[in-house]
Amino acid sequence: MSPTAPTTTTLTPTAASPAITASGLRKSFGEKVVLDGVDLNVPEGTVFCLLGPNGAGKTTAVHILSTLMRADGGEVRVVGRDPAREPDAVRAAIGVTGQFSAVDGLLTGRENLLLMADLHHLPRAEGRRRAEQLLTDFELTDAADKRAATYSGGMRRRLDLAMTLVGEPRVIFLDEPTTGLDPRSRRTMWQIVRGLVGRGVTIFLTTQYLDEADELADRIAVLDQGRIVALGTAAELKRRVPGGHIRLEFLDEIGLTAAERVLEGATRDGDLALNVPGDAGVRALRALLTRLDDAGIEVDGLSVHTPDLDDVFFALTGRPTTETGSSDAQSTAQPTAESTKSASMQKEPVR
Repeated sequence: MSPTAPTTTTLTPTAASPAITASGLRKSFGEKVVLDGVDLNVPEGTVFCLLGPNGAGKTTAVHILSTLMRADGGEVRVVGRDPAREPDAVRAAIGVTGQFSAVDGLLTGRENLLLMADLHHLPRAEGRRRAEQLLTDFELTDAADKRAATYSGGMRRRLDLAMTLVGEPRVIFLDEPTTGLDPRSRRTMWQIVRGLVGRGVTIFLTTQYLDEADELADRIAVLDQGRIVALGTAAELKRRVPGGHIRLEFLDEIGLTAAERVLEGATRDGDLALNVPGDAGVRALRALLTRLDDAGIEVDGLSVHTPDLDDVFFALTGRPTTETGSSDAQSTAQPTAESTKSASMQKEPVR
């Protein structure tokens, strides 16, 4: 059984009012440039994904947008407010769920939620009602009175996000929200995100999981070495990369050789298979099979390959997303998980 969509106030997105904008965003740590002139425009009620490898600058961008860090240059607006000049107003409208859960393991799930309700200055009865609703929405009712330290990784992430929703934020920053989760827990988180967006909440997602970006994002920005190197929908980004082909399998060498003569540009793939370059659309596929049929060539099997976000990422950055490296959040000048939690306990909490 999967969690139901969280119960939040439904917001009405307006095209004239972007949730997040950034122009020429810059940040350095010493001589290391982490963000080098980043521009962003995130419409309300959408999922915007910032995609990149470790060290690309994703977490730094989130820290700046969520008031946890000042930029060195550029202009930023979150729900129409400047995070540097109006941090309290921004914090009142956003929620942050980072790479590392800010859940207090010594408290129960219920106590963590009630703590956040108190930090948001909710009336006692309203805080209890909100906590109970979120426990139900995130399927944590059975574990509500157990210490969070006993929760599984997926349960802690769900509780962490539930804590973020206590204040009914208009914008939620999800920084690597499914890192370390098993496939089932990841898909549960995806379902929760879709439910939030369906109610008008804006999600700013950072991830290095390409399937996550493909599954959730309305628009994707690829960040590499501090710069946006591509921006668009998943389909638009995939169309920028060549490499689509149709793989044909044959019963014998005679059929394979005959097909090689008929199909220009085809290359062998194994003993009895050919790769035929093309967009692999229905029209191209039909034309290919017609040519083979007219030549009396029998095909034993067929499969279609289209570029995926892995291909896009590799083409744009020259390296796969699985590459490891120093995280842009590792600088001692940047907030740690503990400081992120401390920021959420200010007068206008981040959560």
